[in-house]
Amino acid sequence: MGDGHRSWDRRGFLRGVGGWIAGGAALEALALAPARAEEARVTPAAVRLRPEIEPVVRWIETTPRDAILARAAEELRKGLTYRQLLAGLFLAGIRNIKPRPVGFKFHAVMVVEAAHQLGLDAPQSERLLPLFWALDNFKASQDRDVQEGDWTLGPVDEAAVPGPSKARQAFVEAMDRWDAAAADAAVAGLCRAAGAGEVVEILWPYGIRDWQNIGHKIIFTAHAVRTLHTIGWEHAEPVLRSLVFGLLNGSPGDTTAPYAQSVTLAGKARADWASGKPDPAATTALLETLRQAKPEDAARDAADALGRGVAPEALWDAALLAAGELLMRQPGIVALHAWTASNSLHHAYLASGKDATRLAALFQAFAWIPLYRETARSRGVLPDSPRIDVLEPDEAGAAGGVEAVFQDLAKDRLAAARRAMAVVVKDGSAKPFVDAARRLTLTKGTDSHDYKLASAVFEETRLATEAWRPRLLAASLFHQRAASEADSPITERARRAVGGG
Repeated sequence: MGDGHRSWDRRGFLRGVGGWIAGGAALEALALAPARAEEARVTPAAVRLRPEIEPVVRWIETTPRDAILARAAEELRKGLTYRQLLAGLFLAGIRNIKPRPVGFKFHAVMVVEAAHQLGLDAPQSERLLPLFWALDNFKASQDRDVQEGDWTLGPVDEAAVPGPSKARQAFVEAMDRWDAAAADAAVAGLCRAAGAGEVVEILWPYGIRDWQNIGHKIIFTAHAVRTLHTIGWEHAEPVLRSLVFGLLNGSPGDTTAPYAQSVTLAGKARADWASGKPDPAATTALLETLRQAKPEDAARDAADALGRGVAPEALWDAALLAAGELLMRQPGIVALHAWTASNSLHHAYLASGKDATRLAALFQAFAWIPLYRETARSRGVLPDSPRIDVLEPDEAGAAGGVEAVFQDLAKDRLAAARRAMAVVVKDGSAKPFVDAARRLTLTKGTDSHDYKLASAVFEETRLATEAWRPRLLAASLFHQRAASEADSPITERARRAVGGG
């Protein structure tokens, strides 16, 4: 692929782009190529983005799907930075994909952060693959959105935007009464009046409170906040308007009921709740609770353990082990979201500076696992095994190493899980397993959930108590691409685009 002055081979292109991704200062500003007039034009019905990113969003919006990867590669060669491409893709989704319900085609927006995270830890030669996959995925969702009514995020009603001194109160009141129009104007005022930290703290409880859409609301909240931290808070207003519109989908109902109890339990926690001690026995006991308890009982048992001086990290271990076990017992969409929503609640817990919010997120994680469990049960057989805490590693099978785990994965996932446990212990590190799993996701993944789950698994494995890591990784194999599968057609197109072939 040439630019009229020089021809780049694939290796040279990837070296250059990989350097931009890895080098922090270089991400800041390489000049954008001039946009064509039709690409910068925005109709009055659409929200106008910041002038420096509007041209990028417009060419992403207007380029046909079959040409988007080649166009992105060309723009990168001409000076577009990785951060600008990431921002343009995310904001194109924010403007063009309806966040109601939070899920389905809207995964094109929620997957962007996961794709970015996978790219950060990938070898330099593969760093663009997840972002290019996400570009193609956006174009597919954009086409679907057009077929379903062609929704567009419009301009805010400026006359309704509250002044700086009233924005916070107006936003809270609108969210509490589920008034989408008032909340839309109020969050715009809040973005203009308050700093990022204050705005995010106000938002966390509204992402945490509601399990409707099987946990997608906290997933969208966490991914929106994390992406804004990467692309720049100056893009927050349209992003948070889309988020608020999604959060207010539906109405208060049974799935918001655990939240009131979680808030109450948080208010009763001991002052030194964060200084508890590790307790593997408590983790195992809480895991057993999560196999059978009702939402309110599971949250109460978690609060009791915290009150006895058990470290909160031991509680998070139990919640993620329960999510992993559910995936082992019934692989599919429900169990998968038990993991990704728990990961997003965990992020809120780690990111918030308020004890009340952090504890509410923790107790909600315990209240939600039974909701996922019973939803899974309603969809078909939910067996009583395997049990993740007593699964026996296959020591003899470890001889084949990580490659054998993924090569035989499609034949028998439980056998592969037992082998994986032994391999991770034998290696003394999760890195070889994670590197192989990431590579397979990037080359063979075909669905947003492949990316979202992989990102959540890798993060939670880093955060988990070391003794539980092999079991969490073993559980993830029940939604993992096998080495024997064909490469994704999108991956092949992305390789050709960045390689100039």
